[in-house]
Amino acid sequence: MQSYDALSAVYDLFADDFDHAKWAEYYRALLRRAGVEANSLVDAGCGTGRMTVELAREGARVVGVDISEGMLRVAAERLRREGVRAMLAHEDMCRLSVPRPVDAVICACDGVNYLLDDVDVLEFFSSAYQALRPGGGLFFDISTPHKLRDVLGNQIICEDLPKITYFWQNSFNDKTKVLDMHLCFFVKQEDGTYKRIDETQRQKAHTLRHLSDLLYQSGFDRVTVFGDGRLEAPRESERRWHFAAIRRADPTNMA
Repeated sequence: MQSYDALSAVYDLFADDFDHAKWAEYYRALLRRAGVEANSLVDAGCGTGRMTVELAREGARVVGVDISEGMLRVAAERLRREGVRAMLAHEDMCRLSVPRPVDAVICACDGVNYLLDDVDVLEFFSSAYQALRPGGGLFFDISTPHKLRDVLGNQIICEDLPKITYFWQNSFNDKTKVLDMHLCFFVKQEDGTYKRIDETQRQKAHTLRHLSDLLYQSGFDRVTVFGDGRLEAPRESERRWHFAAIRRADPTNMA
């Protein structure tokens, strides 16, 4: 699993225009659609805690998990600043450890795209399955093959923001279906100078069918895929898909 340590210092500077509150509400809609009442959940790959805060605002017991210590430091400060209570854990989301089963595991914002082979994907799915109570669910989103190949692939993106200027050069490998992203940030300092930060990230263009097969292979009983921000069937032309995978309910507890 890749770490975002170098990116943690600047991540929020170019993510400010993203409406995490709206995204969290969409995940609540997915939970309701799946019939999962999420009083306890894991935010896997929580990053700087933006989703963790939003998921915890309504009283759910949330544990934010990330492999990057830098990201977790920013998340801890965000929780303190927002006055929201949640736990944070430094661990690989592919090896989740929870003291007791939770109602839901959520992995937002491309977390599964950063798992580059089936071994890692199966490890995460199996780990999430074991962390869930019977009847609980794993909910995640991915950037689609269309987005990684046709929108981001082999592109150079530049943006000059008030506090940061960045250059983002991408290269998509049609054989491996992996997008290499080379990012260079120039962060404005208080004295007017700029600090340079370089980061390389890799994402895999997973197909809908293959991820669904791996979810069933991991033990999930019911898998549903939704379109980009919609509660309807996905389209190949969309940039994001959302998955809901439910662990079979314990038949001894069923009426």
